[in-house]
Amino acid sequence: MYIGTNFWYGANLASPGPGGNRPRLLRELDRLHSLGVDNLRIQAGSEGPNTEPWRIVPSMQPEPGSYDEAVLDGLDFLLYEMNKRQMRAVMCLNNFWHWSGGFGQYVVWAGGANSIPYPGDYDAYELFSARFYELPRAVELFNNHIQFIVKRTNKYNNISYTEDPTIMSWELANEPRRLNLTWVNHTACLLRQLAPKQLITTGVEGSISSKNFSNDHASSCIDYATFHLWVQNWGIYDPHNASATLPLALEFAKKYIDDHAAYKDKPIVLEEFGISRDNDDHSSAASITVRDKYYEAVFQFAYNHHIPVNFWAYGGEGRPRIPRANWTQGDDFIGDPPHEPQGWYSVYDTDNSTLEIIRHFASMTTTKSSANTLVFSIVLHFFIITIFI
Repeated sequence: MYIGTNFWYGANLASPGPGGNRPRLLRELDRLHSLGVDNLRIQAGSEGPNTEPWRIVPSMQPEPGSYDEAVLDGLDFLLYEMNKRQMRAVMCLNNFWHWSGGFGQYVVWAGGANSIPYPGDYDAYELFSARFYELPRAVELFNNHIQFIVKRTNKYNNISYTEDPTIMSWELANEPRRLNLTWVNHTACLLRQLAPKQLITTGVEGSISSKNFSNDHASSCIDYATFHLWVQNWGIYDPHNASATLPLALEFAKKYIDDHAAYKDKPIVLEEFGISRDNDDHSSAASITVRDKYYEAVFQFAYNHHIPVNFWAYGGEGRPRIPRANWTQGDDFIGDPPHEPQGWYSVYDTDNSTLEIIRHFASMTTTKSSANTLVFSIVLHFFIITIFI
C-alpha cells in the first residue's frame, strides 16, 4: 500500500516557460516526501489551443503532433526530481473531461465536431466525449501521442521513459466513461508493447459509472484496477448541512470501498477522493474540521483492505486568485482543475491537521504487510520497486 496524491499540474509547474515555477516545485516535492507521500498521479498529456476556456494552459500538445517544448521539459524535470526522492509517477495520458483538452479535443481534431460543447449538461458532454472511441482518426492521433511520450528520453538524466523506475504506471485516461472495451484492450496492449517493464491501468471511476467493473479491467494488458470516490459531486454530502449528511457520506464511502475491495481479479487503487473545506468555504483560512474527519475515515476504510490511495488533491503553497473563481492563466496551480471553483478540494501547505492525518497513514503503510502487498510486489518485481503495506 502507499499514500499518494493527485499532482496533475506537475509538468506545467516544472516548466521553464509560462506558468512554471521550479523553486516552488522543489519545495512541494520536499514537503510531500517529508509527509511520506511517494506516489504522484500526473497528466502526461494535455491538448488543444491555449485560447480554449477552462483548461490547462499552456497545453503540452497545442496541435496534433506539435508539442510545447517547455512543457515537455517540465515533465522531464518533474520525473528527474521525483526520482531523487524515490517517488513514483502514474502517467495519465488522456482525459475524458475537457479540462486538459482530452477526448473532446481529439474529437474536434478528428473532424467529428467543429467545437467542444463545454459541460453544462454533463450527460450531453459524456455522449460527445465518448465519440472519441468511434472515430478512427481520433484514436490514431491519441496513439501517436502515446508513441511520442512513451518513447521519450529524459533530457536531465538520459534515461528513456520506458526504463525509468520513477514511472510506476501508464494510465489510459482520467475517468473514461461509456467505456469501449475494444479500445481499452488495444490501447493497453499498445502500451504493453512499448513499455513492457511498467504497469498499465485504466483510470476508471468504478461502479458509479461502469456497467461492469470487472470487464473494464479484464484485458490481459491491464495490471491493476482503479476507482474514484466523490461523495459531494455525487450528491451524497452537502457541506452546508454537514451534521446530517456527513454520516451518510461516511456510510456510502465505507460501502463503496468495501464493494470495490471485494474485486479480487487484480490489485486495486483508490486514486481519487476528496471533500470540500467546511461549509464549502474555499478560502485557505476556512475550517477543515469536517474534512479531517472524512479524510481520516476514508484512509482507514482503505487501509482496512490494504488499498493504496491518492487523495485529491495537493495544492501546496498555491492559493486561488479569488476563492471559488475559475482558474485563468497566470493564477497559481493548485489542486483544483481550471474548470472547477478554485480552493474546492485543495489541501494546502498550511492545512496542518489534514497533513498530519496524511502523514499518519503514510507511516502506517510502510509497516504492514498483506496478501495484496504480495500481489503488487510480484507484479512490480521486474519494475525494480516493491510496495510495502
